[in-house]
Amino acid sequence: MLWQELTVYTTEEAIEMITNFVHELGAGGVSIEESGTLNKERDTSFGQLYETPFNDIPEGRAVIKGYFYHGTDMEPVLANLKASVEQLADFDIDTGNPTFEVVEVDDEDWAHAWKTYFKPIRVSDRLTIKPTWEEYTASPGELILELDPGMAFGTGTHATTSLCLKTLEKVLQPGDDVIDVGTGSGILSIAAAKLGAKHVLAVDLDPVAVTSALDNTKQNQLEEQITVKLSDLLGVLKENESEGDAGLGVSIPVQLVVANILAEVIVMFVDDVYEVLQQGGYYITSGIITNKEADVEKALVAAKFTIVEKNYDSNWVVIVARKL
Repeated sequence: MLWQELTVYTTEEAIEMITNFVHELGAGGVSIEESGTLNKERDTSFGQLYETPFNDIPEGRAVIKGYFYHGTDMEPVLANLKASVEQLADFDIDTGNPTFEVVEVDDEDWAHAWKTYFKPIRVSDRLTIKPTWEEYTASPGELILELDPGMAFGTGTHATTSLCLKTLEKVLQPGDDVIDVGTGSGILSIAAAKLGAKHVLAVDLDPVAVTSALDNTKQNQLEEQITVKLSDLLGVLKENESEGDAGLGVSIPVQLVVANILAEVIVMFVDDVYEVLQQGGYYITSGIITNKEADVEKALVAAKFTIVEKNYDSNWVVIVARKL
C-alpha cells in the first residue's frame, strides 16, 4: 500500500506539540527520531553503553514523519500544519526554523523497519520494556512490560514516558485504583498493573491508541486489571455520575491519576483530576517541557493541589502533586 510521508525537520523541544498536530491532521502513523549525538546526556544507570551515534541528526534536532493514506490532498494538510507550527512561537516553543517535505512511500518501507531499533530497555529499578517480537530473559524481581506500540504514540523510551514510569514505581501503592489519562500504547497502565495496582482505567480520545492499548493489555495478560475506554476524563466523570462505577473497573475517587500529555492539555482539566482523586491521592503529570513547568505548577496550585516532587530529564519535567 502506498502512503504520503510528511517529514518535519525541527527541534527536540517541539516534538510533543508537532506530533500532536500531525495526529490531529489525520496521520495513520507517526515516527520520531531524535539526535544520535554522543554529546547528548544519556541514562547509564543500568550500565548502558553508547559507543557510536545512533544517527547523524544534529544535537537538539529531531525528525518527525507522519504517514497519510495515498490520495490524501497534502496541500491543505501541509498548510494547516505550517500554520499550527508557527503559532508555537506564541507559547515560547523553539521550533528551530522547521522545514517540511512530502514524498510517496510503500508501507513496507516504514511499517516494520523501525522495529529493528526498538530493543528491550531497563527504565527503572524494576521495570523493563520489551518489544513483543524480541527474546529476553528477566532477572529476579524484574517486571517485564510487553509492548507493541503499533501506530500509537509511546514506546516508553522518550524522556517524558521514562520519567513517568520511574515516578510511578515510587508513588504507586499496591491496591491503588489508577486512572491513566491519554494512555497511548497503554505502557503506563501496564506498568501500574504490574506494580500492584488493584485496577487501572486507561482512557484516550484516539481510537488508534485505544486499539493499541487493548492489544498490549492482552499481550501482558492484564485484561482483568485494566479497563480501556475511548473517552476523556470528563467523560469518565459524567459516566460515573449517571451509572456509578460499573464498567469503569475503578472506584471513584481513586488513589492515583497519571497523565503523560501536553502541558496545555494538562492545564485544561486539572480541576477534573482534583475531583476524581480521593483525599491524599496523587497526580503524576508529565509531557511537560521545562519552559511550561511554571504554567502547569500554577494551575495545580490554583486547583488546591500541593506540589510534593519534581524530577527532570533533559528539557522535560514530571510533577507529582497531592490532594491534601
